[in-house]
Amino acid sequence: MTVESGPAPRAQAWLAVARCVAASCAMLVRRQVHLPKHNVGRVLRFADGSTARVYRETAVDRRPAEPCVLVVAFTLRLVRGRAHRLFEAESLMNTPLFVGFPGFVSKLWCAHDTFGAYRGLYEWDGPERARKYAAALWRVLELVSVPGSISYKVLPGLRRDEVLANPAAMPAAAQADHAWWRLLNPN
Repeated sequence: MTVESGPAPRAQAWLAVARCVAASCAMLVRRQVHLPKHNVGRVLRFADGSTARVYRETAVDRRPAEPCVLVVAFTLRLVRGRAHRLFEAESLMNTPLFVGFPGFVSKLWCAHDTFGAYRGLYEWDGPERARKYAAALWRVLELVSVPGSISYKVLPGLRRDEVLANPAAMPAAAQADHAWWRLLNPN
């Protein structure tokens, strides 16, 4: 089963983001946030026909008891050409907006794909925690994204590295669904 929904109420979302930033600062001071290089440069293929390059990986010291994968997609407003590289560099500053959310395990940051959308491929501890994060993140992303371009999908019971190694582990999408979130095997 997959889970997706819309944004959290604004006040609830911004309170969650504020709590996250406080927790993130403590985690950064304790050096619990890491930037592994293993997946950087990897090209991911998605069932909608797009491909995206992983430009950063972020992970924390946590093993999920209830693993799930979260895929988030959005298209930035006003970012074209070389500005994409500037966004990739600047986006490191956004780390405190997510690592302190309860249940965060890891994130692959995907550069804008062949259709212009950015994606985050996360591992989370708990599908409900992942959904709450994505619903709060929506309120941050709507400030900089093309209206109607924000989407997320929560895939319970999956580990990120499992779906990277074997994309067939992800649920099959309906035949008519272009499954923007579903990974395909590399060429």
